[in-house]
Amino acid sequence: MATITASMVKELRERTGLGMMDCKKALAEADGDMEKAIEDLRKASGLKAAKKASRVAAEGVVLTKIAEDSNYGVIIEVNSETDFVARDENFLEFADAAIDGAFANREADVGSLLEAGLEDSRQALVQKIGENINLRRVARLRFDDANQGIVESYVHSNNKIGVLISLQGGDEALARDIAMHIAAVNPMVVRTEDVPEDVLAKESEIYSAQARESGKPEEIVEKMISGRLRKFVAEVSLLEQPFVKDPDTKIADLLKEAGADIVQFVRYEVGEGIEKEEDDFAAEVAAQLNG
Repeated sequence: MATITASMVKELRERTGLGMMDCKKALAEADGDMEKAIEDLRKASGLKAAKKASRVAAEGVVLTKIAEDSNYGVIIEVNSETDFVARDENFLEFADAAIDGAFANREADVGSLLEAGLEDSRQALVQKIGENINLRRVARLRFDDANQGIVESYVHSNNKIGVLISLQGGDEALARDIAMHIAAVNPMVVRTEDVPEDVLAKESEIYSAQARESGKPEEIVEKMISGRLRKFVAEVSLLEQPFVKDPDTKIADLLKEAGADIVQFVRYEVGEGIEKEEDDFAAEVAAQLNG
């Protein structure tokens, strides 16, 4: 039987918004499995969604760079341990060098970019600042010819969220508007048919458990499940979402009016998926004094 710690209960509360005792019980029943506990809580309480990115702890910046003819663009994430360092001039100079290197070398992955000279700069910066600095990821979108389409980007003003997008048809202004929408709304996929089968299966299982608790006839239950699944798919699909600047217009309609189509997008948010231990400064000082 797994030991359920206070930090585990705290994380589950942050991710679900439910009470401490409910979270502690769910973790115990799931033998400490966080994701299973979230699924069980959703089935039991009708919780709409777990806040998957609620524990973004790593700091840093997301940067983008677009070619002059708008047929190629790159996006990177560079991490630091604290937000204070993420605003440091030396850190930002390293991040700028990283985006320039990624832009110039159109095929290089993170490892190749570091080997090409960034690793020495990174290590020097770590020694100078006293924090771990990491070039975490890089992605590129491109067209072989400028007439094939447009690559644009949008970076939130604090450099915490960045989006790279490729469009066929339309113009740079439209591409930037849709990139801004993606930054704000965070769609999972471009089209409804792009939603992965395993995601659909998991959501269907959850909706099934919720619907059958209603005690309604089976044919009604099936309609409830399919209706909720359709709604979920529409909510996470970019083309079906209401445009943030004009909620009466769907993204699909916006593109149709411009004679444009979305090819692909990449959205980076600083620290997403990274867990960072919370430091207890008082406990650390006490431990050093006792040592």
